[in-house]
Amino acid sequence: MKLKNKRKIIFIAIIFFVVIGIMFYIFLKNDEVEALSKYGSRGDEVVQIQTKLKRWGYYNGNIDGIYGSQTQEAVRYFQRKNGLTVDGIAGPATLKAMGIYSSSSGSSSSSTSNSSNVNLLARLIYGEARGEPYTGQVAVGAVVMNRVKNSSFPNTVSGVIYQSGAFDAVKDGQINLTPDSTAKKAAQDAINGWDPSYGAIYYFNPSTATNKWIWSRPMTVTIGRHRFCK
Repeated sequence: MKLKNKRKIIFIAIIFFVVIGIMFYIFLKNDEVEALSKYGSRGDEVVQIQTKLKRWGYYNGNIDGIYGSQTQEAVRYFQRKNGLTVDGIAGPATLKAMGIYSSSSGSSSSSTSNSSNVNLLARLIYGEARGEPYTGQVAVGAVVMNRVKNSSFPNTVSGVIYQSGAFDAVKDGQINLTPDSTAKKAAQDAINGWDPSYGAIYYFNPSTATNKWIWSRPMTVTIGRHRFCK
């Protein structure tokens, strides 16, 4: 009886330590998953953050891979402009908005969704603005993203693009052309938050526009052959 009890105690003890070990491992893995880039951080992810924010005009410092006060303020600025929690920390939501996917912020499903949106937006940009300056191509993509955020339009990229009568490229079939690498890059930049259109939700070519209403819209900027307006 004593031997059986001793074995039972040993067995329970082993199970207990195994469970504790598993819980500890899960805790460590979760800690890794929730790793954040914040003040004092260094490394490749910080380089990516600085590079993107500098390209979009949020950051004016050196791209040195060091998350200092300038990087923190740039992240805050980006967060304010994109409706994110303004804490100066490049957490999962902020990194996702920047298009930075890693073990700390990404998932296969979010990456797949992002890839689908980039491809569709690139097709629209190619159909609507190929041959335009690169900034103008990004601006066309930004108009789509601005509409997604606007309550007057559908709240998805595909919904905005395929809204009836919204874009000539959809009506005449140019949406089905294969986009080039420039259009894809412009789509990614627009999705990541670069907005050279300055908040525009419309654009048109003054040389070919026949709709009188569009001329009444307040202009934000002209890039290439397109006039952008709100």
